[in-house]
Amino acid sequence: MGAGRETGGGLKEDPIMKVLVTGFEPFGGEPVNPAFEAVKLLPRTIAGADVDILEIPTVFHKSVEAIVKRAEETGADRILMVGQAGGRFEITVERVGINVDDARIPDNEGNRPIDVPVDPDGPAAYFSTLPVKAMTERIRSRGIPAKVSNTAGTFVCNHVLYGVLNAAAKKALPVKAGFIHVPYLPEQAAGKDSVPSMSAATIAAALEAAVEAMVTTFGDVKVSGGREH
Repeated sequence: MGAGRETGGGLKEDPIMKVLVTGFEPFGGEPVNPAFEAVKLLPRTIAGADVDILEIPTVFHKSVEAIVKRAEETGADRILMVGQAGGRFEITVERVGINVDDARIPDNEGNRPIDVPVDPDGPAAYFSTLPVKAMTERIRSRGIPAKVSNTAGTFVCNHVLYGVLNAAAKKALPVKAGFIHVPYLPEQAAGKDSVPSMSAATIAAALEAAVEAMVTTFGDVKVSGGREH
């Protein structure tokens, strides 16, 4: 979706890719959200691509609307959404978003949908349109634990993954989108028993590696990312 630019030979395609990276505000009584704390640390240019960042509300529907609005305003080519998955050890690159909201806790405006479709007229699921395995391998190459995940949950994280891909399909937006879950920060884990954590700087390094893979990989790499259960 990069804009054209005039050169001596006429209008040429602008080679600068635009990437939107989003992170949620804190929720569930946590003082911070590791997603946006790490997103804030990202450089504004990665692998030649312009990086725009956005904090989004942890609220059903409003979160999707905020992402789609910003992507349309800026002409984003790629969207990477980032959320907290307290209890996970690794950076987890999500493969699929499913068409259901089933909230264990209320969102930040008190909404708690249970067994409600994200879009009653939408398909059962959307697969990420980002190169999830290439992103995972690039993160691992930096010495950071990462794996492909086959469940983004049923809270607002899954909601935005499904919702943004659904909006892109319905509006025929030329954008690729996907989602990454990240562990707690150490200051969050300090008050909990036996809970893994990762520093904001390490998470940010993982996200930077993921963006590099997003903008330099066309298709995906053929490596196993499956699970037995």
